[in-house]
Amino acid sequence: MNAPYATGADLLVLHGLRCIGFASLDRVAEAAGLSADDAESELLDLAASGLVTHLRGDFGGWGLTEAGRAADAERIAAELDEAGARAAVAAAFEEFLVLNPELLDLCAAWQLRSADPAYEARVLDRFADFDQRAGIVCAALAAQLLRFGRYRTRLTDALSRARSGALGYLTDEVGSYHTVWFQLHEDLLATLGIPRG
Repeated sequence: MNAPYATGADLLVLHGLRCIGFASLDRVAEAAGLSADDAESELLDLAASGLVTHLRGDFGGWGLTEAGRAADAERIAAELDEAGARAAVAAAFEEFLVLNPELLDLCAAWQLRSADPAYEARVLDRFADFDQRAGIVCAALAAQLLRFGRYRTRLTDALSRARSGALGYLTDEVGSYHTVWFQLHEDLLATLGIPRG
């Protein structure tokens, strides 16, 4: 078996921004798995190339330009082919699609909760069970393209925070389990060149 393909930092930032949308430097760095300094350096280079833009101010952040979106699509497709990972990523995506409705049901169950600690504990246990199966999908993806390994880390972090009492990390926070799962979904669609339906 070949070693997983390692993505360059510039593409990690460009593609990370594609998957999370308009975002602060810290969110881009987290999504790319880079330090804030390294992510900012890549963002500045990408901005100089016309691929990303930055808005200043309290509600500012980084976003892709149309050229950046096109460049990301081209480079991600080339990466997938160069790694010879298209079939494996497509198979993992099929497994993701099996799990996706279950996660949506879990999120709905969580949002319908009342102040009932026993109910909350049951839903948290269901999230933990789901997470074990999600980990298998993430591992299959990371075995092909290392950049997918960051999702396993981020999902684990969100669930750990929720289990430690920061319950917003299931569905409500910017770094919630649901948000990271949604970004993984976006990443898989973009990687495979599938339009969101």
